[in-house]
Amino acid sequence: MEPGPKLKLSDLVDALEWSSADGPVDTAAYISRRTGKIYWEGEEGILPDEPPSDVADESSYACVPHKRDLDLGHALVSDFAESQDPQMRDEVRDCFSRRGAYRRFKDLLDRRALLQAWYDHEQKAVERAIREWAEAEGFQVESA
Repeated sequence: MEPGPKLKLSDLVDALEWSSADGPVDTAAYISRRTGKIYWEGEEGILPDEPPSDVADESSYACVPHKRDLDLGHALVSDFAESQDPQMRDEVRDCFSRRGAYRRFKDLLDRRALLQAWYDHEQKAVERAIREWAEAEGFQVESA
């Protein structure tokens, strides 16, 4: 099998963030398996290019997953908290028991001077997960 197009890791991370955005407008990102061009789908008028009409054809385009599909949600939070201080388990569980969970979680980390450690941990996990996904889809990933 011939290697697929090269993609920048930073572009992949941006596409993952776009595809994972929660809001009033559904968003998605697709990558051409032939050229590596990323097409953004969302609110009309704010995107540079309209996605091609055949963007749903999985043989021609890869749909960038949502963070949840890459286990970058609650499991990542739990693993981080456990690695930092197993005593935080109940506090983290409480943070995620109602709306505004990530805000409360980040407040907890800020009080414990762990917020930057969380951002670093999350960034590494995001980069690793999207790289693995892209390579499994046949793309080559460049760090810069």
